[in-house]
Amino acid sequence: MALEKLNRIMEQNALITYAYSRYINHTPRFITKDMVEDLARECNTTAEAAYRLLLTAAMGLDTVDDPEHRRLERLYVIPGVKKLDPTIYREDAYFQTVQLPHRAHGRWETLTASYAPYEPFVWNDPLILPDFREIPQIGYFDEEFTFPAIHQDGVEWMSVKPNEVETMKEPIRAAHGRVLTLGLGFGYFAFHASQKPEVESVTVIERDAEAIFLFREWILPQFPHGEKIRIVHADAFDYMEKELPKAAYDTVFADLWHDASDGLEMYLRLKTMEPNAHGARIDYWIEPTLLATLRRILYERLTDPNKPLPSHGVPLAQLLSEESLKQFRFPKG
Repeated sequence: MALEKLNRIMEQNALITYAYSRYINHTPRFITKDMVEDLARECNTTAEAAYRLLLTAAMGLDTVDDPEHRRLERLYVIPGVKKLDPTIYREDAYFQTVQLPHRAHGRWETLTASYAPYEPFVWNDPLILPDFREIPQIGYFDEEFTFPAIHQDGVEWMSVKPNEVETMKEPIRAAHGRVLTLGLGFGYFAFHASQKPEVESVTVIERDAEAIFLFREWILPQFPHGEKIRIVHADAFDYMEKELPKAAYDTVFADLWHDASDGLEMYLRLKTMEPNAHGARIDYWIEPTLLATLRRILYERLTDPNKPLPSHGVPLAQLLSEESLKQFRFPKG
């Protein structure tokens, strides 16, 4: 791939990510039902098309006078923004089974949060095209959607909403035999893994005693197969280094981070410990998102005009591929 084309794509990726982040973090409930319905009627179009037009404008993209912004709309917004069906998530077995009362213990608190109608959110990992274009998968509902959340020191740490449901589908599907999961949260992964007949046991590593107390007191008793679940109060990295080599797990799932901003360093550290798993399958929560973050960092370092990271003759496109990124280790120093 020509460097000029790759540069352009990476710039567009950064532009659209910034535009989405600014809107979602600062004015996520600006668009209302009346606005969508009025525009759909005026333009004789669907409500979904009207919503995408409104979102594009609310993000600060001028698709009337700016050709570059029109390209961003065509390449990212139109294929990436989707109205979701809330019924799919409300019918999730965890939603149907686990009822979470408002409880607080130490630094942790369980509560109910919600998305307003037409409030956009990241509902899945980005779609990565062969040319490294990253299309954020943005979803919304046309009605209010409530979901359970856990706050730590007043900040949302874990929730059961579409992003968590979608990004855990593959690790849950792959879980079998003796399962190890790093990180507890609401126990969403442990719940679904324990439901599977082919799963013998689920061992959960969690370092926060208060989170374990909340889970054991109010969540685990509601699990139909709670007898399969064992909670170990330990640091995940210490466990991976000292205990995992002595154990025999069939599948491992790591979910220690809040998002890619705090997760990449932990992900790369865990990757160095994979040999301790004796060939067990290992899945990492939001790995495609983590790899996209790593790709952007690596691209910037490889193309740094002052002190580029050496490529050792390997084509840039190959270095940025998913296969290479999964094997990548930053050189020390």
